[in-house]
Amino acid sequence: MSLVTLLPFIVLIGAMFLMTRSAKKKQQAAAQMRNEMQPGTGVRTIGGMYATVKELHDDTVLLEVAPGVHAVYAKNAIGAVLDDEEYNRIVHGDGDLKVDGPIVPDDASSLTETTDSDATDSDSSDAAKIDLGKKPEADEIEAKDEVTPKDDEVTPKDDATPKDGKAEGETDAK
Repeated sequence: MSLVTLLPFIVLIGAMFLMTRSAKKKQQAAAQMRNEMQPGTGVRTIGGMYATVKELHDDTVLLEVAPGVHAVYAKNAIGAVLDDEEYNRIVHGDGDLKVDGPIVPDDASSLTETTDSDATDSDSSDAAKIDLGKKPEADEIEAKDEVTPKDDEVTPKDDATPKDGKAEGETDAK
């Protein structure tokens, strides 16, 4: 066999080796993170729940979900071990949240509220408001331009019956 025919197989085997190696490294890092947990540490489960570690066992962890509420989880269910600062910021809202852009309000009330300076401006803007209603002149124009059908248009008659003299839904069968 030549080297050219073996080259695709060698590349495929090399790619598989690299993928399994990186996956194995991720698994080892996750296991090490779970083994370094201590009681009192804040964690996030794989389901997205934040809790505090109370007790550690071989395969399980006792988590305090809320004050006085405890739950037993498998160690594999711990998605991330958080440092105290990050845990307190997420759970208790402590710390300053650094935001680069403007903060958007939860509702539109801040956009519609008027202040004293806005009140003086709104008086002048009331006079300049546009009336979107129909004007009486438009009614007169519509009355003059009444639409009449053209010769080639067919207008349906309300009391028209079909050519065969049968009402709708009737058949010849008896």
